[in-house]
Amino acid sequence: MRKQIVAGNWKMNNDLAQTETLIASLAKQAKTTDAEVMIAPSATNLWHAYNSTKGTGIEVVAQNMHFAENGAYTGEVSASMLKSIGINTVILGHSERREYFNETDETLAKKVDMALSKGMRIIFCFGEELADRKAGKEETVVGSQIKNALFHLAAADFQDIILAYEPVWAIGTGETATAEQAQDMHAFIRKTLADKYGNDIAEEVSILYGGSVKPNNAEEIFTKPDVDGGLIGGASLNAEDFFAIVNAF
Repeated sequence: MRKQIVAGNWKMNNDLAQTETLIASLAKQAKTTDAEVMIAPSATNLWHAYNSTKGTGIEVVAQNMHFAENGAYTGEVSASMLKSIGINTVILGHSERREYFNETDETLAKKVDMALSKGMRIIFCFGEELADRKAGKEETVVGSQIKNALFHLAAADFQDIILAYEPVWAIGTGETATAEQAQDMHAFIRKTLADKYGNDIAEEVSILYGGSVKPNNAEEIFTKPDVDGGLIGGASLNAEDFFAIVNAF
């Protein structure tokens, strides 16, 4: 049975004191579902967050990592560095990394390989821009991003892959794909996996929706059969809102 997951991507928000305050607030919230709960603080606060969330049932994950084991990559963080401080899951391919830092499918494939080689789980992000959707190319774009970065993997590797569909036009804009649009794309994603790896693999992979999920729309989105949770941005910075989404299953 697929896992239900809600992951909060804090992006470049919260200094150490703010991180402490938010984690303390999160720890007070009651979880009424079996969904996995994850938070992704900034790299500078990962170690503190990892220690602060012990015993809370919240997993701390990284927002990014480099594809190299080590070397002259100033400012970067490796998979081994993350593992050494207890971080076992990493977000890769977020639309902001693609747009602002020019990450390509080829670069992301190398990051995926490195993360898997170190025994890490991956939340792999992809999605179309508004122009793609208006042109009716959303499935072509999404299918290409998945195939180019992931379809060199063995079927067994997908036990450590979580997919996250992000309609780029609905991130930080207040716009949200309708629950039906989310389901249609998630069903397409699952079929794309099934065509390559078979139905058994496709049915086991969790696919998250990431695009302005809020407490007032989470339940409708999460009830769709191919939506297994959410990758949450702005709403994850408020403990009450975040857990309202966690409990929307």
